[in-house]
Amino acid sequence: MDIFKNTRTEAEIFSKTHRGEREREEGKNGHSVMAHKRSTSTAVAGSASATVGGDSLLERIPENLLNEIFLKLEPETLSSLSSLACVSRTLQSSVNNVLSSFSSVDLSAFSLDPQTFDGIRRNLGNIQKITLDCLRLSDSSIRNLLGPDVEELILLKCSSLSCRFLSSIGRTCPNLRVLTLEFSGFIDKSSVFDLNFRGSLENCRSLESLKIKIRGGEINDYSFMLLGIYHLLPKTIKILKLQPSISLDTLVFFRTIPIPHTTFSQTLTQISLVLDTITDLLLHTITHSLPLLTDLDLKDQPSSDTSDDLSDLGIQSLIHCKNLTHLSLIRIRHHSSTSFKRTTDMGFFLLSEGCKQLESVRLSGFSKVSDAGFTSILNSCSNLKKFEIQNTHLLTDLTFQDVSKVPRVLEEVKLVSCNSITSEGVHEIASCSGLKILDLFGCKSVADSCLGNVSKLRLLTSLNLSGADVTDSGMVILGKIHAPITFLSLRGCKRVTDKGIGHLLSNGKIGNNLTSLDLGHMPGITDYSVGIVVDSCIGLVELCIRNCFHVTNVSMKVLGLKGGIRRVDVYNCSGLTVGCFELLKKPLFRGLQWIGIGKTRVICVGDDGFDEIHRERPWLTICADGCEVGCHDGWQFHKF
Repeated sequence: MDIFKNTRTEAEIFSKTHRGEREREEGKNGHSVMAHKRSTSTAVAGSASATVGGDSLLERIPENLLNEIFLKLEPETLSSLSSLACVSRTLQSSVNNVLSSFSSVDLSAFSLDPQTFDGIRRNLGNIQKITLDCLRLSDSSIRNLLGPDVEELILLKCSSLSCRFLSSIGRTCPNLRVLTLEFSGFIDKSSVFDLNFRGSLENCRSLESLKIKIRGGEINDYSFMLLGIYHLLPKTIKILKLQPSISLDTLVFFRTIPIPHTTFSQTLTQISLVLDTITDLLLHTITHSLPLLTDLDLKDQPSSDTSDDLSDLGIQSLIHCKNLTHLSLIRIRHHSSTSFKRTTDMGFFLLSEGCKQLESVRLSGFSKVSDAGFTSILNSCSNLKKFEIQNTHLLTDLTFQDVSKVPRVLEEVKLVSCNSITSEGVHEIASCSGLKILDLFGCKSVADSCLGNVSKLRLLTSLNLSGADVTDSGMVILGKIHAPITFLSLRGCKRVTDKGIGHLLSNGKIGNNLTSLDLGHMPGITDYSVGIVVDSCIGLVELCIRNCFHVTNVSMKVLGLKGGIRRVDVYNCSGLTVGCFELLKKPLFRGLQWIGIGKTRVICVGDDGFDEIHRERPWLTICADGCEVGCHDGWQFHKF
């Protein structure tokens, strides 16, 4: 059983709802209402073990009944258990019993402050699986949670944790099977030398999965440490992810150590590396050294074109991986327009013939591959479920001609920034009735005419139309969809206005399931649309309206009154005034975990204003730097 999010505000709502009942009971029993309020406040600020005053009808409910109810709740509801303990003595006892029964804990939804985290930790028993957002946590807070019982440990955003502590985890948790560490590359360079896993990883004799992700910084700053990890891998390792890693170091290691002496070569099945450059020699070496490989995920970001770039020969070496089911070759294009110019259709022909067992394919930056190459993969891989292509202008509608006639069950299709895809191609893709995820981000030639077919997809849960040429008329069609869509993005659809949003959500079908909605970069969106969203999307958790210049404080107040919203992005909404700052205070926005306010006048309140909000809502992350929702890839560049 997992515990996910622990929001004090939900306990406050519960408390306010039953305030009249509690006050009447307190009057009968001679208790002071003010005394009870002070006690409740202390419990909320502290932990579930705080003293609780007062009596209520809740005290008459048998404790074993409450225990049974809590144990049957979904994890999303169980997230409030720590906070509910402040409502009554009966709830306090039940909450403590339930929390102590958890074998796993996931608190990665937001950044907990040390005091709150310690309050939760004290009520937990022997935890085997731990996932944490460590942005605001210290070494001592986490150290008290670790021990021999821990088998899975995932620590994200470890910018506040010392390198010495991270390096010692293996000694504290010798029975680890899964270890994931994510930290910032913009740390004190002198502390990098403390990232020495010798004597730590070797102590984890059951380790099966190791993922180390360093966000930002120069590859050379950490290459020595990551290279050392290769030599420390136990013979039990099955999954390895290193970010970043130098191609030459990886190549030298695999080529200089004979395979019989590389114990993990006979167990490693999944490898993921973020490199400086993907070359033929590197791909050839990896595929020949790891005969049991099932998942290969390689990303690179070269600063310029290189003479030893990946070519058809490197692609051909993949056919030696007889068990390969998941392939991802990505060229990242943040600051460079380089692509795999030496890879052609021939390489893809060889790949499709030699790796027919592929179930998932992700390819980006193959500028010389045309419809013929991509079609060969679609037609040859009968088990293919996920097909993702990025930044490839030679991919056209012809790739998907008669795609439904090939016996396969495509569940996920992502065509990111493939400008030659039009509505005709989407029409063919939509003939795959088993489709659950359709991502057309940046496909500017996709228009309203294909939305009729898309709306017939009964299993669709995620739809991304960012940058598409759809209009208000298309929203009428899309609003009739019967699929259980939970994520919808219309970002950058400049021809969709308030009227279109009204059509989209008017019949209530699509709004019933939506939890995440992106209306960013849409000049036709105003407070009217936000009001419709609030009224229609009853389960909405995440809303992005960044760069919507006509959105004002009215929208913020409406969102604040709704409740249930966890993440809101209003970056560069110039219509917001400084007065919007007051809306971030209680009782509005109950349960809010993250808000992006960069490039708005709200940031004019300064540090003193944000400190005030933080004291009132220590779990709320206020991002003024322009990160996308949640700061999942951006937290390493700034402080909150």
